[in-house]
Amino acid sequence: MTPASTLAPSHAETVQSAAMLCSTGKFAEALALVQPILEARASVAVPVLVGTLSVAAIAAHGLNRSTEAETYWRESIALKPDFADGYNNLGMLLKGLGRLSEAEAMFRSVVAIRPDQAQAYNNLGAVLCGLKRLPDAEAAYRQALAVRPDYAEAHYNLGIVLYELRRLHEAEAAYRQSLALRPGSAETHNNLGNVLKELGRFPEADQAYRQALTIRPQYPEALNNLGSVLKLLTRLSEAELACRLAVTIRPGYAEAHNNLGTVMADLKKLPEAEACYRQALALRPDYAEACYNLGIVLHGMNRLADAEAIYREALHINPNGVEAHNNLGSVLQVLERWSEAAVAYQQAIALRPNVVEAHYNLGNVRKELNRLEEAEAAYRQAIAIRPDYADAKFALATLLLSTGAFEEGWRLYESRYQKPDYIHPKTVAMLPCQHWRGDDLAGKSLLIWQEDGLGDILQFSRYLPLLKARGAATITVVCMAPLHRLMAAVEGVDAVLDHQGALRLASGFDRWTSLLSAPLHLHTTPDTIPPAGHLKLAEPLLDQWRSRLEALPAGHKVGLVWKGNPRHHNDANRSLPSLTTLAPLWSLPDVQFVSLQKGQAEDEAQCPPDGQPLLHLGSEVADLADSAAIIAQLDLVICVDTSIGHLAASMGKPCWIMLPGHGIDWRWMHERSDSPWYPHTVRLFRQAASESWPAVVERVREACMVEFAAPLALES
Repeated sequence: MTPASTLAPSHAETVQSAAMLCSTGKFAEALALVQPILEARASVAVPVLVGTLSVAAIAAHGLNRSTEAETYWRESIALKPDFADGYNNLGMLLKGLGRLSEAEAMFRSVVAIRPDQAQAYNNLGAVLCGLKRLPDAEAAYRQALAVRPDYAEAHYNLGIVLYELRRLHEAEAAYRQSLALRPGSAETHNNLGNVLKELGRFPEADQAYRQALTIRPQYPEALNNLGSVLKLLTRLSEAELACRLAVTIRPGYAEAHNNLGTVMADLKKLPEAEACYRQALALRPDYAEACYNLGIVLHGMNRLADAEAIYREALHINPNGVEAHNNLGSVLQVLERWSEAAVAYQQAIALRPNVVEAHYNLGNVRKELNRLEEAEAAYRQAIAIRPDYADAKFALATLLLSTGAFEEGWRLYESRYQKPDYIHPKTVAMLPCQHWRGDDLAGKSLLIWQEDGLGDILQFSRYLPLLKARGAATITVVCMAPLHRLMAAVEGVDAVLDHQGALRLASGFDRWTSLLSAPLHLHTTPDTIPPAGHLKLAEPLLDQWRSRLEALPAGHKVGLVWKGNPRHHNDANRSLPSLTTLAPLWSLPDVQFVSLQKGQAEDEAQCPPDGQPLLHLGSEVADLADSAAIIAQLDLVICVDTSIGHLAASMGKPCWIMLPGHGIDWRWMHERSDSPWYPHTVRLFRQAASESWPAVVERVREACMVEFAAPLALES
C-alpha cells in the first residue's frame, strides 16, 4: 500500500487511521472513514486516491465484498500502472475467486514491475499449478528461489509440483531443502512421506509421517498416510490404529474411511471393511475408489450380484476405471456370463491396451466360449506385454496341449514353476538336488517328485519305464500313500517314498523331476504318446477282491464315482450334485453297481435311497491298489473326471467319463469323445453348455443299453 507520508496532508491522517482499523479487523469502520475521500475522487490528487482505493479494497475484501474490492483494486492500478502491490493484491483476490487466468496476468505484471519480488513468483507458481501448467509453475518457483534461495515456502511448493510431475527424487530434495529452512512444518514432513512412500522407501516414509505427527499430533492427513504406509509394511494392527485415529479426529474424512477399509480387508475382516467403504461412500457418493474397493470385498465374500452392482456403480462414477472394468469381468466370469465378461475385459483393454490381466482374463473367457484361436491370441498378447507372466504362459500351455500342439505346449507347461500360487516353485526351493532338464540320465539316480494330483501321477506313470530305459541307475518315486503299492509295482521303479522321508534323503540324488515334465524331455507328440497298461497288481490282491465281488448277483458289474476331491478348483462343475443324479441308471437290466467313491459322498454310498442298488466298498479300501483290484473285476467304470478314471483307463478297463460344460481339463482335448491318452478304453460324455447333468446321465444310460444289449456270456 502507498505510504501515508506521500498523501496530501489533509487526507494522510484519515487514510492512516483507516489502515489501522483494517489491521485490527474493523473493516466496516475503515471503509466508512475513507468513503468521503472516494466520493470526492474527482478532486483528489492521484497519489492520494491510489492510497485511499488501496485501503478501501482491503476493507471491502475483509467484509467479503469481493466485487467491490476488485473494483477498487482495478481503479487503483488504472491510476498507477506501476502499482506492484495493487497488482499483487488483485491477483490474490482473483486467485481466491478461482479466476486463475486473470490472477496469472496480475502476478506477471508484478514480476515485470519488480523482478526481484520472490513472493510474486511464488504466487504466480501457485496460480499456474492451479491451471495444471506444471512446467510453467516449476519455472516460477525456481525463479522465486533464484531471487531468494532461503525461501522455504517456495521450496515446499516446488516439491508439490515435482511430485505431480512424477520427478520424485527431485521432489524429495525440494522438501528436504524446505525442511532445512523450516523444520517445524508438519505439512512438509507429511508430503516428504508421500514421496518416500511412492519411491518404495516405506520405513523412511513411516518416520516422515511420525515427524509430522510429533509437530502436530491431531493431523488427520498424516495419520491416514501413516496408516497407508504401515499397511504396505504389513504392520496391519498399527495401520488400523492410525486410520481409526484419523477418522476419530475427522469423522467426515472419506479417504481415511476408505483406507481403513483396505486395512480391514487385508486383516480378512471383510464385513468391517464393507462398513468402512460404505461410510466413505455415505460421505462422498461419487468416490469411485471406495466404490471399487467395496466391489472387491463383496466379491471376496462371494456376494456376486452385489459386487456386480457396485462395480457398475463405480463405472458410472468413473467410466474410465480400467480395474473396475476388469473386476466386473471377473465377477461375470464366475457367474458364467461369458459374453458379458468378454465385453468388460475388452472395455478395460480399450482404455489401457497394456492392461495385461485383462488380456489374460479375456483369453480365459474366450476359451470357455470355445473361441480357441481368439483365446490363444489374447494369451499371446498378455505374454507380449509381460514376458514373465506365468499365469498367461500356463494358460496358453494348457490351451495348446488341448488342441494337440504338444511341442510348444509342453515347453510352456514348465511355467508352472514360476506360478507363486502353485506348489511347484516351493518344490524347486525345497529340493537340494539338481532339477532334471532333459540331460543324459545314464548312471544317475533320479527322484520323481509328485507335485500334482493322484490322477496326474496315474496318467503319467507310463513314463517311468521310459525314464529307466534312458539309463537312469535308480528311480525313486515320491508320492502320496494311496499310490505307494501301485507305483512300487511299476516297471523301472526301484523305491517309493513319502514326501517327508524323501526330503531327508534328497541331497543324495543326482536329479529330480516331475512326471509331468517327462513328455517335454521325451518329445511326446499326439502320435507318440506311450501306451498305458503299466500298472501291475499282485495276484493275491486280485483274488481277495474277486471273491468279495463274486457275491454279487449275475450281470454286468459297473463301478461308479460321482464326486471328486472337493478341494479341486473346478469341483463345483465336475462333480455331480448327488448320487440321485445317477438314478436313470438303476433301470438298466442285469447290471450290478459298485461304488468306487472314497472320501466325499461316501455317506451317500453307504445309505443309498430306496431303489438304488449299490454295493459300497469304500470302508474296506485302503488305497488305490485296492481300488484297482476292484476295478479289475468290473466290466465298466462310469465316473466324473477324477483319479479313478485314470486308474481304470490305465488298466485297460473300459471307462466312461462325464465331463462338465466348463473348466474341462486340457488332457481331454477338444470336442472329442475318445482320448489319445487311452485309445479304445475311454469314452467321453461332454456336458453341452446348456445341458444339465441328468441329461448327460440319460445319454450314458442309453449308451449302456447299447453296450449291454448282447446277452451275458455263460460262465463255464
